[in-house]
Amino acid sequence: MRLLDKAGRIVEDAYVRVADDVPLPEGVPVLVSAARFRADPAALAQRAAPVGVIWPNNINVAELAPHLGRLALVALVFPSFRDGRAYSQARLLRERYGFRGELRATGQVLRDQFLFLARAGFDAFEVSKDADVPAFAAAMTRYSVFYQPAADDRLLVARRRLARGSALREAV
Repeated sequence: MRLLDKAGRIVEDAYVRVADDVPLPEGVPVLVSAARFRADPAALAQRAAPVGVIWPNNINVAELAPHLGRLALVALVFPSFRDGRAYSQARLLRERYGFRGELRATGQVLRDQFLFLARAGFDAFEVSKDADVPAFAAAMTRYSVFYQPAADDRLLVARRRLARGSALREAV
């Protein structure tokens, strides 16, 4: 499994995935299951090293809201490429709850979804095929402007037109 950042680069995963029945290693960033996190979020918040949680798409992200200030990473799961609930979870985490940590897409992440994942607010993407790396970079540059606002704050056509109109008026 490769981990890509928003720029389309392969990056090393700093987080250690820890099974529910294994003690947490000290001094390293950990990624735990939702079940482990829900069992004792206060204990995980006490850790000096960063904590991330793997959050399935069938659990409401509102449960994470009180803990988001202490979470460095939320990995949202796509169990199937047909199941897009993690897109909604990402938008909620970014726009409603103001989460500024890393949002990672994990599970069945397909190359034709890359641009939409980034627009929904994802920062990192777990991909299973090496061929997806150049496809990701191509997807990120395919469009330069967008009509709809999204969590990625890319330039909207309306803003570009307004800026161009203001510049023309100032020149006259």
